[in-house]
Amino acid sequence: MPVLGLIFNALIWGLSWWPFRQLQAAGLHPLWATVALYLLSLLVISLSKPQAWSELLRTPSLWLIMLAAGLTNTAFNWGVALGDVVRVVLLFYLMPLWALLLARLILGEQLTWLAGLRMLLALGGAAIVLMPAGGGLPLPSNLADALGLAGGFTFALNNVLLRREAARSAHARALAMFSGGVLVAGLAAGAMAAVDFIAWPSLPGPLWLLPLAGMAMLFFASNLALQYGAVRLPANVTAVVMLTEVPVAAASALWLGGGSLDLPTAVGGACILAAALLSTLARQD
Repeated sequence: MPVLGLIFNALIWGLSWWPFRQLQAAGLHPLWATVALYLLSLLVISLSKPQAWSELLRTPSLWLIMLAAGLTNTAFNWGVALGDVVRVVLLFYLMPLWALLLARLILGEQLTWLAGLRMLLALGGAAIVLMPAGGGLPLPSNLADALGLAGGFTFALNNVLLRREAARSAHARALAMFSGGVLVAGLAAGAMAAVDFIAWPSLPGPLWLLPLAGMAMLFFASNLALQYGAVRLPANVTAVVMLTEVPVAAASALWLGGGSLDLPTAVGGACILAAALLSTLARQD
């Protein structure tokens, strides 16, 4: 059951790009959709443990988790709705590379030879994916690629900060993450809508609220499934199972026209996934 819970979570996130694009086509930008999705989770946490708010408000270190989680959801959800899903998800999964560097900086963890190998693999894979066809520097060529990279970095930061704040209550940490998804995405969407970079939220009719509500419930359920599985399995097993999000996203994008897979992307993606798998060898049960 714990493994099935993690697979369910990976399926929801791996397929999330498609409903985000359908909502965007109907008039609801992914950032506004993100706000709506996390409002349900925020409401449930607030009603079940209202005292978590006082812990969050008096703990500035949890505010950093709020910011990191909000930036992660803002970048990832926007990126997969905007660009090539395969590329965005692969660049997002450079997260183990950023986690190594951030854990060294924030937690003082030592780097090992295996960590160095993982860094080389991840950097090499990213360079292959980002290398322009005509040559040049391997830099993001569009906003979606940049969002994938940024989302992976802030996800790594979120995970490292959660490890640092492990003594805080689970409800306060969850509240920080859910409120970050609402506040950061909402502020970003509002600022961009104010300058006409994106549209203000709108849907063709009230019936569109049904799939939006269903999606919010699925996201909430996937978070519960993640928490259920992660606390019952060794960290290395959790990390491997969660990587199923990558083939799910890639296969669905290739099937439904949300992305493409050329040889450089395949080779670079294999290096990135190899680095992520190697990271599981360094985890303790």
